[in-house]
Amino acid sequence: MHRAGPALAATLVSLLLTGVALAAATNVVDLSKVSLVDLTHSFNTSTIYWPTAPSGFTFMHLSHGQTPGGYFYSAGAFEAPEHGGTHVDAPIHFFEGGQSVEQIPLEKLMAPAVVVDVSTSAQGSPDYELTTTDLTSFQAVRGPIARGTIVLIRTGWASRWGDRRAYLGDDTPGDASSLHFPGIGAEAARYLVEKGVAAVGIDTASLDPGKSTDFQAHRILAKAGIPGFENLDIRDSLPAKGFTLLALPMKIEGGSGAPVRVVALVPRP
Repeated sequence: MHRAGPALAATLVSLLLTGVALAAATNVVDLSKVSLVDLTHSFNTSTIYWPTAPSGFTFMHLSHGQTPGGYFYSAGAFEAPEHGGTHVDAPIHFFEGGQSVEQIPLEKLMAPAVVVDVSTSAQGSPDYELTTTDLTSFQAVRGPIARGTIVLIRTGWASRWGDRRAYLGDDTPGDASSLHFPGIGAEAARYLVEKGVAAVGIDTASLDPGKSTDFQAHRILAKAGIPGFENLDIRDSLPAKGFTLLALPMKIEGGSGAPVRVVALVPRP
């Protein structure tokens, strides 16, 4: 067989790299064809944290104004517990040896997503728990939940954000024994594990219902390496399926949780 000379080999490599580049270019997301929907609540002094958290979100200006050099300069500092506001629960939050925030694979944070809407059921029951029937009924209408999907649970609680008592069911400082808000039932959590979902998100303060004392949903999902997103701003305008979710948390090494910016990429009609 004839062996290619250096010049021919270089040409072949160049053509190969060009082909790879062209192939990659055709798969680039065209942002002009999607609507970007922010599912993140802003962090401020009113941000809701778990009642037993030692503090909330604090921010202070270190500098904000004109400098002696004649130009404007602003810088600040913030402090906050891991679990509050729109944030991620890493598996280690409820499973010893589980992945911490910086170890969560990116494919679990960026994936196709669906919205399972149980707001009608939850409206009349603040202690409502997502059931396996809710998930199978969703699939009967919308099609199967594929492996690697991020499943969002919409309870309608996002509309209560900012009102601590309405959102948590109780606003007694330091006391989490009388909370009432919807969450995920244990059997539904096991079903999501069986489906091989990438992550689970909800528009309440916890994956578990507020009345929970054993946090079964957290424990089941964490043991399976499934991260959770809490306090999402899931709007009723978000489609049931057919969109991509990006949820990129602050990369806290060893963290059990972190603030996260969650954005849905929804194809335009």
